[in-house]
Amino acid sequence: MHTFTSSDGVEIAYRLWDWERESALPPVLLYHGFIADGELNWVGPGVVDALRAAGRRVVAIDARGHGASSKPHDPSYYGEARMAEDASRLLDLLGVARADVVGYSMGAVVCLLLAVADSRVRRMVIGGVGAAVVELGGVDTRVLDSGALTEAFTAEDPASVADEQAAAFRAFADMVGADRTALLAQTRSMHSSPIPLDAITAPTLLLVGADDPLAARPEVLGAALPGARLRVVAGDHLGALRAPEFTPAVVDFLAAAD
Repeated sequence: MHTFTSSDGVEIAYRLWDWERESALPPVLLYHGFIADGELNWVGPGVVDALRAAGRRVVAIDARGHGASSKPHDPSYYGEARMAEDASRLLDLLGVARADVVGYSMGAVVCLLLAVADSRVRRMVIGGVGAAVVELGGVDTRVLDSGALTEAFTAEDPASVADEQAAAFRAFADMVGADRTALLAQTRSMHSSPIPLDAITAPTLLLVGADDPLAARPEVLGAALPGARLRVVAGDHLGALRAPEFTPAVVDFLAAAD
């Protein structure tokens, strides 16, 4: 595990695989979803191993408040825009001239913001998001709002949480031993302003679960991204990453040459 210090003093953790490998294709940056980390979203489901087997160099970042990165409790340290700045800074530190990026859920919003601001993004795969990116500027808070998450994350008895989605996220947070106060700080700073999607030039694959309520109407997002492809896989929000077709779709899409 490696770390670097962000522009606002937060320690950001990341892992590298096969970084010294010679490759005609650029490295792949992986950005996980809310509550998860690089290990849970990318190592466990086999995405990292599949990319390595395809000859790719890989870097997976742990978002601020997640995994091995620092976990401030002040909401001013959070938001997907800050996370995109962290990703861009990491590319700078690693001397990366071009990169393919993969993001899921919160990480998908991060990658979209990165692709708007950083011309080094060559190809992009995003998942776990849908029309809300166009309509709300980020994760679908109509399905999972900060109030429901606050109630779920602060409940003394997790079984008392009535909201189904919030209860699932609380269970996930408890399972991984997450800092729930840090996670709530992120929910209070979620990106909610328009993203200039038409400024993105990187070819994009939108990869969503058929039963994912947080990725509802993905065709709306696909239509807003120039030249994007949409593919629906089996699974809900927490399960689509492990669908048999998810990882091969990522590897194949990123294998294309410029």
